[in-house]
Amino acid sequence: MKRRAFILGIALLTNIDRASAQGRVRRVGALIAEHTQAGFLEAPLKEKGWILGRDLQIDYRITRGDTNLSQRYARELLALQPDVLFAVTNTSMAALHAEHSDVPTVFAMVSDPVGMRYVESFPKPGGRVTGFTPFEPSLGGKWVSLIKEVAPNLEHIGIVYNPEPGNNSSAFRQSIDGVASKTGIISIEAPRGDSSDIDRLIQSLKEKPNSGLIFLPDGITFVRRVQIAALVAECRLPAIYPLRAFCEAGGLLSYGVKIERIIAGAASYVDRILRGANPADLPVQAPTEFELVVNQKAARQFDLQLPPALLARADEVIERR
Repeated sequence: MKRRAFILGIALLTNIDRASAQGRVRRVGALIAEHTQAGFLEAPLKEKGWILGRDLQIDYRITRGDTNLSQRYARELLALQPDVLFAVTNTSMAALHAEHSDVPTVFAMVSDPVGMRYVESFPKPGGRVTGFTPFEPSLGGKWVSLIKEVAPNLEHIGIVYNPEPGNNSSAFRQSIDGVASKTGIISIEAPRGDSSDIDRLIQSLKEKPNSGLIFLPDGITFVRRVQIAALVAECRLPAIYPLRAFCEAGGLLSYGVKIERIIAGAASYVDRILRGANPADLPVQAPTEFELVVNQKAARQFDLQLPPALLARADEVIERR
């Protein structure tokens, strides 16, 4: 894909010259995984009174979860001298953090901000970075329990995520390993090297009876969710995902937050920083609500009979044939 396809914001630049005459235009540099996330950022800022093209300019770079693009675009955004940086996904935040910038930065959809040393703690971030995390470590065990409920004979698990730097899986491994050891899981495999190993891992488990997949939060699997769900279906592997978008793309089961709420929450921090707040005074926010989504169509493709108790607990059951 040509480079210009990754860059949004042309429409947001209209009337900038006119706005400059009226007063200073505040600038946000946003490093996001896909263009749909732009709306989740813009809508809350508009509600706070910001008008794009008059007093606010947002420069987007769309990474599609690619590590190299994220690093390049991080440098590009910093060169624009934004007032605030905004990062969605682990890969985006890792790229911005690597630049050692002192520009205030707000993140969303970052799994382990303390473990990755972006912040000192949730209550007191301690620096120029803060944000909203959509996951907590105990979710790892919850994903194991749910996939075992769907596939009781499961013995082998593949943990799927981009293994490149910045995509930390350790936050979930303790709870995954703890629950897995109590539920008859014999082996747990993970990708190695780079993102190209994701497909190999999925395909390798096709050859092992009683195998399934747990997808950790990750930008590159999120933007590839349609292809990923198709490959998992082809390999006939039961899988659980961290976000409902995977089920909408054909995945079997998801348990996690609503991404639009997390990004909207982070947008509120962007607003506060633009109005003078110090990121160190804005505690990192963890989720309090999660949704369970099941896809009956996918279950039929796998010849799985979903437990009635699971269906009763689900926040949404996708029935499309």
